[in-house]
Amino acid sequence: MNEGHEDPPKLPIRERSPRPGTGRHRRPLPADLPSDAPALVLAVPGRAGDPVGPYGDVAMEVASIVRIDNPQIDLRIVSLADGGADLTKEFTSIAAQRSADGPGAVVVPLVTGPHPRVLRAVRDAVTQSETTVRITEPLGPHPLLAEALHVRLAEAGLARADRMRLFNVSSPVDGIIVATAGGDEAARGADATAVLLAARLTLPVVPAALDGQPSVRDAAERLRNIGANRLAMVPYVIGPETDRDRITTAAESIGAGCAEPLGAHESVARMVCVRYGAAFGEIEGFDDLSD
Repeated sequence: MNEGHEDPPKLPIRERSPRPGTGRHRRPLPADLPSDAPALVLAVPGRAGDPVGPYGDVAMEVASIVRIDNPQIDLRIVSLADGGADLTKEFTSIAAQRSADGPGAVVVPLVTGPHPRVLRAVRDAVTQSETTVRITEPLGPHPLLAEALHVRLAEAGLARADRMRLFNVSSPVDGIIVATAGGDEAARGADATAVLLAARLTLPVVPAALDGQPSVRDAAERLRNIGANRLAMVPYVIGPETDRDRITTAAESIGAGCAEPLGAHESVARMVCVRYGAAFGEIEGFDDLSD
């Protein structure tokens, strides 16, 4: 009881803000897309005659994750194994189903960084189809992908599961190689991600190309020259860009532990949405929806 005294004033109830969230956890796409929103086309790397490897279902898994939160998206998956011919057909099909106003599709190359062969195939397909299509940037560099690389290293026992906070706790390795596919340009494009990962782990991290320069051996020599002898390699690829044997051979050639590729990590799916959201926002006049 509170006899003889007035009841204390009630605290105001804080209402949920109607404004969308911001920052890295912000939803990359609006909850409701218009019915005529452009299709999201995942352009998946591949080579003619390549056997179906362990990464053959990665694109399907990425698409499934995207659809869970965004069932309204007209999402299509097209392989570039034939050099882009199937992509040309898909663009033509999309154009026939939509009005001529605005892009009929936003194509997101399923690569983490510059990949000349993939991007050339996409551009050629757009030209040959004579369809209005917007091509996004690759999925990286982005802090989300650096975080996913950290997760893959931790899963392989090659890094602490959380960011290094206590410097007196030893790390399983002294240096890390971020190995990508797509030649010299891809290796240069991986440099920003290597910096982001180094900041997370407080370890030296250098980029390399599985199919270009600097090679994985070059990167290993660079790390050993600064005293890093216990090395780990993390493939900065989603999967279809290369094959498992090339990754395994590269790691074994320098005596390094090796993590799994990014695969269908949720950060990969989120970056697909971020790239599509940014392009869609520009098309429709919305604010930039990317992180």
